[in-house]
Amino acid sequence: MKTDLKDAVQLLSENDNFLILIHKNPDGDTIGSGYALCRALQKAGKHARVECSDSIPERFQYISSSVETEDFTPGFVVAVDVADTKLLGDKFDETVQIDLCIDHHGSNTHYAKHNYVNSTSASNCENIYHVIRLMGIEQDAEMAKALYTGIATDTGCFKFSNTTAQTHIIAAELMEYDINIADINKVMFDTKTKSRVAVEKLALENMEFYFDDKLALITITKEMREISESDGDDLEGITSLPTQIEGILIGLTIRERSDGTYKVSVRTYDPINASNMCRTFGGGGHARAAGCEMEGDLQSVKDRLLTVSAQMLGVK
Repeated sequence: MKTDLKDAVQLLSENDNFLILIHKNPDGDTIGSGYALCRALQKAGKHARVECSDSIPERFQYISSSVETEDFTPGFVVAVDVADTKLLGDKFDETVQIDLCIDHHGSNTHYAKHNYVNSTSASNCENIYHVIRLMGIEQDAEMAKALYTGIATDTGCFKFSNTTAQTHIIAAELMEYDINIADINKVMFDTKTKSRVAVEKLALENMEFYFDDKLALITITKEMREISESDGDDLEGITSLPTQIEGILIGLTIRERSDGTYKVSVRTYDPINASNMCRTFGGGGHARAAGCEMEGDLQSVKDRLLTVSAQMLGVK
């Protein structure tokens, strides 16, 4: 059932022993949401811990390391920045009972017993900021770092069209806690490993263009990852490459997984809706950034994506 911010806060206030779930292949927003909420609940005298199917990438461990991992039997399960239970990963069955979902994806499937979904927020960390504030829990620098990271990464360092005046106001308030945003932004946006540079070079060399250069497509194969010696963390943010090309309306990134399936990331500019594109393949997300998972050989995956893209672009 749908719930509002006030009711979500009441549920958190009335319960204890919180298991906080974040989505697989964790990014800054889900990590920031999970650990900021966990730290806030612990400060309120409650038991809480964060769990994820995948390990936390090294560059985000300054967030996770600041929160104690408690051992207890969960009594209330919260999912943050998770639009669908299938995004929880292999560690959790899709039938897991979620008591409360706090999310900002318009494509959220409302799978939890209670769902607070505010899709006007540029990041879910904005929702968590309001939750913590309404609970009356005093912010601290560690929570501020976590929330700022989520907001910055989900807005492309405040460049994406989802950024609002409220986004800037919240970020400014978080900066009052004397967090080093220069260091955070450097790590998140201005630092690349040699492996990342190598795989990015391969992706750019093989970039494909379609529909009068309105669509650009890059593929990251298992072979390319092996050649570049890159891992999943090295691929963070690579989905922005196609839409950096002048005139591109749709940017597609196809990543081959170790099991032979494909993770597809879609980035678009107005008027193309990325979430609607991905929903065709069982995925979803936001209007300008969305994703899905696909099976089959690489060429068939490309063909299906291009067919839907042509429809979105009005190409006959």
